[in-house]
Amino acid sequence: MYATLFPLASSLRGLDPAGSFLRALDREWLADVQDFLRMGLPKLLFIGLYTWALILLVNFITTRIIKVAEHRDKLGSASAAQVRTLATVIRATGIGIVAFLALLQIMENVLHFNLGPLLASAGVAGVAIGLAAQTIVKDVLNGILILIEDQYNVGDVVTLAGMTGTVESMTLRRTTVRGFDGVLYIIPNSQITNVANQNRGFSVATLNVSVDFSANPDQVIPLLKKIALEVRNEPAFKDVFLADPQVFGVDSIKGTEVIYPIQIRTQARKQFDAMREMQKRIRLALEEHNLLPGSPYRVLSGPAQTARPEAETAPAAHDPTTDKPNESNPFTGE
Repeated sequence: MYATLFPLASSLRGLDPAGSFLRALDREWLADVQDFLRMGLPKLLFIGLYTWALILLVNFITTRIIKVAEHRDKLGSASAAQVRTLATVIRATGIGIVAFLALLQIMENVLHFNLGPLLASAGVAGVAIGLAAQTIVKDVLNGILILIEDQYNVGDVVTLAGMTGTVESMTLRRTTVRGFDGVLYIIPNSQITNVANQNRGFSVATLNVSVDFSANPDQVIPLLKKIALEVRNEPAFKDVFLADPQVFGVDSIKGTEVIYPIQIRTQARKQFDAMREMQKRIRLALEEHNLLPGSPYRVLSGPAQTARPEAETAPAAHDPTTDKPNESNPFTGE
């Protein structure tokens, strides 16, 4: 069997010293192979099975989290997108940590590497990389806080780093926002210091109705209240409003324009259709009641003045430019 496994050494058995060296080398390799089969292979198989089991456990946990998030998303939960993103991050990070620990175990217990100097070098290299990639570290840490604190979701209308739009995607390092003009903004998470989220809680909108100065406020205010309550009780808007609209009366006067503000409180970002319907009905109601809309450029015409100032009644001064030209010949005098 020895001659079958190592034919080169058997053919050089009679040669010295080369034959002796090869025979010793064969014996060492054979001893190493036997040690690996007896000690190393069981450890390698155990580490592999243990790693595989941990990866399956991480995948099972994250898959369950994603399924729960999808179920909550169907029920209208606002944090489902964050849960899915966080579950994906946990799975990738967990698999990476398990694979790294498994590699260290193989190097130490199977390959018999001394991990002390290697870990010390890795620590120094980690410090150097951390100093060189401080912005990336800040991005990741801020991204984790955004996910944990649930500051905004995918699909929310937000203002981040001075950019307003709809969140299209988010990772631990960056957030992608689509502006209302179609421009795509990619914002690093470390640049997000203030978040203005328009999709949380409720929205408050104020509709400033302009009516002409000649209209009686005691007639305008009840009319506006009536129209606002009609829109609030419409079946299409009944669930949108969170409270009855408020008409505060006369807010300001600009020339012949009188402003009557109407404040409405609705579900988040649901105020636009209600305001459009309310403006349409106010326009028709003003025409029906013969009320003019206000205008800061309209001028009131008063009674004719009977007396005129002296400057207007005095005769106009002689204008020399209206005199006829001299028709005489300057050379003959005729």
